[in-house]
Amino acid sequence: MDIATLIGMLGAIVMIIGSMMYAGGVAPFVDYASVVIVFGGTFFVVMMLVPMSVFLGHFKAMGKAFKPSVFQIDELIIKMVELSNIARKDGLMALEGKPVTDEFFQKGLQMLIDGVDDAKMTKALKQEIKSMKSRHEANHAAIKAWVDIGPAMGMVGTLIGLVLMLGNMSDPKSIGPAMAVALLTTLYGALVANVIFGPILTKLQGYSSDEAVYRELVIEGLRGIGKNEAPRNIQDLMVAALSPKEQAKLKAAA
Repeated sequence: MDIATLIGMLGAIVMIIGSMMYAGGVAPFVDYASVVIVFGGTFFVVMMLVPMSVFLGHFKAMGKAFKPSVFQIDELIIKMVELSNIARKDGLMALEGKPVTDEFFQKGLQMLIDGVDDAKMTKALKQEIKSMKSRHEANHAAIKAWVDIGPAMGMVGTLIGLVLMLGNMSDPKSIGPAMAVALLTTLYGALVANVIFGPILTKLQGYSSDEAVYRELVIEGLRGIGKNEAPRNIQDLMVAALSPKEQAKLKAAA
């Protein structure tokens, strides 16, 4: 569980609800018509905008925002240096069956052991990175649709509420509910975009960028092993992706 995402979202929700309670209670801020317009309307518009497979898959993708990143570059560098030492001493075949951190790394390592030449291995792995980015971008587009459509549906609800209010000004009792729809749909649209889906989208985009960098480093490390480069040279090449603090920590542990 990524504690920052969980605490951040819960903290924002608690602050908002707390301010509502301080202002007089939560009940005035609950309107079922507004909920249906914003959440229900946005749900179906997003469904219309993207393929059904992407629509169903992007809900699962959002769950990753609540999990920590599994792509640890420092661990990758340590493992790559370890494999490089083995390969220089005993040859590439000695790497057979060695455990690695993920399936992409395993696939590239197996290609290296099988004798696939550098250009073909690099092309195949870069194509996999391209496919990964394409899948992520499709999910991100679906999530971004929530960010864009949510406030728009809030505006639709506001217009509906104003029409209801202006169309029946002779009945004072109808003005309050109509005004509630007008204002609360705008509020709900802002919450959808800025408290829920916007932060999740930003988090997932960061994770996608981290994964792309990680996979590019896997390729560079495997190419170095294939060329029989010194482990120190491979480490120096890969360590540039780390922050200065992480670089110093890794070098101290070496």
